[in-house]
Amino acid sequence: MSPAKSGWATTLDWHPGGETLTLGDMFTGIVERMLKVSAVAENPMFRRLTFTAPQAWSDCKHGDSIAFNGVCLTVAEITQRDGAMLLGFDVIKETLEKTNLGLLTSGDAVNVERSLRAGDRMDGHFVQGHVDGTATMIEQVSNDQEWRLVIQAPDALAKYIVPKGSVSIDGVSLTVAEVRGTVFEVALIPTTLQLTTLGSRPTGWPFNLETDILSKTIVRYLELRGI
Repeated sequence: MSPAKSGWATTLDWHPGGETLTLGDMFTGIVERMLKVSAVAENPMFRRLTFTAPQAWSDCKHGDSIAFNGVCLTVAEITQRDGAMLLGFDVIKETLEKTNLGLLTSGDAVNVERSLRAGDRMDGHFVQGHVDGTATMIEQVSNDQEWRLVIQAPDALAKYIVPKGSVSIDGVSLTVAEVRGTVFEVALIPTTLQLTTLGSRPTGWPFNLETDILSKTIVRYLELRGI
């Protein structure tokens, strides 16, 4: 397998059934920073989320792809206020139904990652920003040795989650530490606790879950052939 990147799009040169697996805009699950929601506006067809861009993002333009809590969104509006750049993103009904973005209010923190550029280092794992659904945190386990999240996956997505495999949880690339039926655990290192929102989420929080694209492709290939 060899990834071939052009601009911000990535094509994985792998042909399980004679077809090329195209990933499109792509992320790694290595969160750049946390940002707080500056404003929320409800519209009949969508929900507008506005964020204040960091100074380092002065090159942002209309149409750019940025992941918020693991959801790939497109820059729909750029405005200036008091010397700051404000970025507006429109979230449609389907996305609101499948993710936790509908729960966000002004002042809430989210995990943010801009999409890869050609030549960027590939850390984390292949993340599309296409969330499969939400997975509920049922327990946090913390002690002197480690901090773990215990998460309940939807039945339809559990088959894609395997021990030592990759998942994206609210946009954070993590390795699956343990799997018990539809319940899985991930371990968080201090850096992840410091740089993301994962350690501050309460029990019952619906994490945005994106399972590994390679796992989904292999399972789909086998299912189509009755294996």
